[in-house]
Amino acid sequence: MKRLIVIFAISVLFVSCSNDKTLSNQDKLSLYKKQIRELEQQIIDIESVSTNDEYTGLRIPVRAKPVSIQAFSHSFKAAGELESIYEAYISPEVNGQIVSINVKEGSVVKKGQVIAKLNTTIVDKNIIELQSQLELASTIFDKQSQLWEKGIGSERQFLEAKNNFESLQNKIYTLKAQREMAIIKSPINGVVEDIFQKKGELASPGMQLMQIVNLNELYITARLSEAYLSVVKKGDYVDVSFPSYPDLNYQKKIWRTGNVVNKQNRTFVVQVKVDNPDGLLKPNMLANITINDYNSENAVVLPSIIIREDMSGFFIFGVKKENENYVAVKKYIKTGKSFKDKTEVLEGLKEGDIVITDGYNNVSNGAVVTIIE
Repeated sequence: MKRLIVIFAISVLFVSCSNDKTLSNQDKLSLYKKQIRELEQQIIDIESVSTNDEYTGLRIPVRAKPVSIQAFSHSFKAAGELESIYEAYISPEVNGQIVSINVKEGSVVKKGQVIAKLNTTIVDKNIIELQSQLELASTIFDKQSQLWEKGIGSERQFLEAKNNFESLQNKIYTLKAQREMAIIKSPINGVVEDIFQKKGELASPGMQLMQIVNLNELYITARLSEAYLSVVKKGDYVDVSFPSYPDLNYQKKIWRTGNVVNKQNRTFVVQVKVDNPDGLLKPNMLANITINDYNSENAVVLPSIIIREDMSGFFIFGVKKENENYVAVKKYIKTGKSFKDKTEVLEGLKEGDIVITDGYNNVSNGAVVTIIE
């Protein structure tokens, strides 16, 4: 087809040359170029009509929409565990046989409440014995003091009597303190979670007697990659959820961020306080915290599903109009962060560009499409 038109063009030019002998060479050149341009346009028009006829029944149906500017935010999720802010493993301060345990597992206790007692028989006997000695020492000391004031007796006798009296006082004070230590009290308000020993067993310092937990205030401890050190701060709001209670969600502030990065896994600690008035939450329960780390008020955002990738990078299919047809156009883009089902596009698209949102798997670059509602 093109060869016939070119031959025709040459013939026209030859005729024109014959008829325009009187024209100058420059005028002839301008005339011939004009005629060639007109013929090239005729070729394009003929081919366009041919293409339209060929693809009339082969247009691929797609849905498309223009790109709009919108707000975009990105968050990430971290897993953690619940811990009690106030939790105590109770151990006695002195050795002794357990004579009573005054609470049961599950008992609610107050700070200062007596929860167990140790045998104090020997201590009590020692106190009684020393108190008898103290009475005698007190009498002797009083008499020596009176004599010393009158200038009778030696200073040594006075000092020995005084020292003996004060020494017995200190011994009794120490034994009474030991007897007080045998009365074990709760250091916090809470609930008795575990009792590890029984009445009649021997208790000693460092040996756990029971565990008491305060469930009113808990905190979630999670470990984050050190890459988030610059974006996660104390006081930032986070979303809190629990796999055990899918409908239970909170928005809370970060209570504390760790000051040390773990050498082994390159993470740091983040803690979030959680109220627990109903007692639903339990220590060591799994929890999730969702932390916002990126926001953009003017972003090009696309559904993540329409973004595809090949050896050259990420791309989408747009739409442009060629003559009377809509044609799919492959556009390479630079993507940013993705969150849920959305992805931010940093380069390659602008507001108003038309992108294919449905039927993108059926098209290729240059395919003729028809846009449906």
